[in-house]
Amino acid sequence: MKMRKLGNTGPEVSAIGLGAMGMSGMYGPADRAESLATIHAALDAGINLIDTGDFYGMGHNELLIGEALKGRPRDEVVVSVKFGAQRGPDGAWIGFDARPAAVKTAAAYSLQRLGLDHIDIYRPARLDPNVPIEDTIGAVADLVKAGYVRHIGLSEVGAETIRRAAAVHPIVDLQIQYSLISRGPEDEILGVTRELGIGITAYGVLSRGLIGGHLQTVAAPGDWRGHSPRFQGENLQRNLALAEALRTAGQALGLTPAQAAIAWVLAQGEDIVPLVGARRRDRLAEALGALDAVMAPDAVAALERAVPKDAAVGERYPAAQMASLDSERRSA
Repeated sequence: MKMRKLGNTGPEVSAIGLGAMGMSGMYGPADRAESLATIHAALDAGINLIDTGDFYGMGHNELLIGEALKGRPRDEVVVSVKFGAQRGPDGAWIGFDARPAAVKTAAAYSLQRLGLDHIDIYRPARLDPNVPIEDTIGAVADLVKAGYVRHIGLSEVGAETIRRAAAVHPIVDLQIQYSLISRGPEDEILGVTRELGIGITAYGVLSRGLIGGHLQTVAAPGDWRGHSPRFQGENLQRNLALAEALRTAGQALGLTPAQAAIAWVLAQGEDIVPLVGARRRDRLAEALGALDAVMAPDAVAALERAVPKDAAVGERYPAAQMASLDSERRSA
């Protein structure tokens, strides 16, 4: 497995990480046995970075990962956990809480569900507008000092917030959506993370399956993509046309659409680690094939011609969520 270092102060991780969200109902029903087998297959293939959130399935995802890791050497895996998103008993999203006491409580519950004595990378899933980022990161820094957390990360925050967080404690990585179809981080954020020596863990590299070459429609019960503008009506059809253009460009390179999309992200810099949301072993095997791609500048350019920057139709989240994203705000 090829390895990459997360930022100046972070751990060595596999060049591709496994994002486990889809194993807990976010894209519709998932097969528990296949999910566990996929996590095991990822570890056996040399993937050591597994990303989760305490709100994925309201704890289900952490329990699943904890079960999968039983009997495995602790140093074989780097577990990244997001916290702060609040959900009701019906699964509804009801806000965000990143107050220091809430941070420490969330960490205690995550450790219990995961069955671990420490979390490798702990990060707020979003910026809590009611809590200074310094307070949130300070609380995670307390957990680092106490040995419950090894490293601190960020997720979906903008340049100013990154700088403020890094002034409190070293930040190893920023988790953010970055793909051929979502290239917003290139405008400002990548420059700041590189200046500060912070890595990027890129999620949504297949744009939630939109450019992965397997999607035709979104109809499964519980699949949140049905609420995403990119997956609705005419937007979906126009975006799937981009996926077909990527298929053609990828074929010329001997790659499937998913492999081409992942290989493009890998080619954007050694400081970037794509997270693949495979929840089946066959999709995981396909994703791993991207590591063998030879991405010369002309190959990268060919993929960018197939899926030009800002070619996607529709935002990645509904309007209310987009408005709340600190990462979408530009510095003055």
